[in-house]
Amino acid sequence: MEDCNRREFLGCLGSCMGAFSVASLGWFGCTRLWANVEDEVKWTREVDFYDRRDDGAVACRVCPHRCILNDGQTGICRSRVNVGGKHYSRGYGRPCIVRVDPVEKIPMSHFLPGTDTMTIACGGCNLRCLYCQNWEQSQREPDRQKSFNLSPEAAVVEARKRGVNVIAFNYTEPVAFLEYATEVAWFARRAEMRVIAATAGYIERDALLSLTKYVDAITVGLKGFDEGFYSAVCGVRLDKVLETIATIRKETKCWLELVNLVVPTYNDFPEDIRKMAGWIRREAGVDTPLHFARYVPMYRLDNLPRTPVTTLDAVCEIARRVGLRYVYTSNIAPHDGNNSYCTKCGASLIQRLGLKIIENRIENGRCPECRIMIPGVWK
Repeated sequence: MEDCNRREFLGCLGSCMGAFSVASLGWFGCTRLWANVEDEVKWTREVDFYDRRDDGAVACRVCPHRCILNDGQTGICRSRVNVGGKHYSRGYGRPCIVRVDPVEKIPMSHFLPGTDTMTIACGGCNLRCLYCQNWEQSQREPDRQKSFNLSPEAAVVEARKRGVNVIAFNYTEPVAFLEYATEVAWFARRAEMRVIAATAGYIERDALLSLTKYVDAITVGLKGFDEGFYSAVCGVRLDKVLETIATIRKETKCWLELVNLVVPTYNDFPEDIRKMAGWIRREAGVDTPLHFARYVPMYRLDNLPRTPVTTLDAVCEIARRVGLRYVYTSNIAPHDGNNSYCTKCGASLIQRLGLKIIENRIENGRCPECRIMIPGVWK
């Protein structure tokens, strides 16, 4: 057997996985998890995007998996279930994480820097990333882990109590708790609060637009730029994520940033980084901030090392050479890649130490030296 590198192996594996329905995979497919699902309906909300079938099954339309579920089955996202021919959310009003974080944790560098957010997350995810950094929450059903009882309206009240005017969805995938996230965002907008979402972007257009109506800023995790990698390591398709990014840019008013977690030997190939940066420049624009995040060994790929600093420096340089103006590093500090600089005169705009703002010199959205407008939301 001829030797092959990891990239070639992932490509082959991805092709093989594409030949089967994801629902046929034991670790990935739809499952029957509730012995008495009807007892749990009182805790759930009906899903907005699905079709009922004559045979009692439901056809979910939230994400591109398009799960078809028989009575009692839960979807790939672990958070939606067929109960008596109706589709219900298992995560509605059941966040497993409610905490105050700086907006930089999203990561987000050009949206209200230094602002605190009340971050909410529910269990479940429609991806199966082998290196998931929050797998203990994302790879478990929302009603199978410790959670808070927090209605959408109560979430806004709680944020006010904590002195926070921004609500964020992070740590797990908001697509998995779309119904809850959308209603929280609606109440937040009504209360004149800002809303941020961090997502992997594996969502159907109609479902996406139902959320973005009430969201001010989004960071999309663009996990790589190779279909084989996406299929074998994340369990989804790259093309659908790219569609989401393009839709956010062209059809919504949301501020957009992107993040790529650089996993050694899996998605750190220079040519893929170059292609990714080129696509971002064409489809999202040169002013779209791109964050390269340092990988910390986790979950099924805990045998890998942390991303070398030299690799982060190299991928940042590739993106800048392609023409992207705002390229950052995250999950590493201190590092000059945390900071913001004027792309015209080179003046220091924002100095950061990891997630902490040391100095913010932006004045009314402008560089303090040459006075050009800096893309972003600054107040």
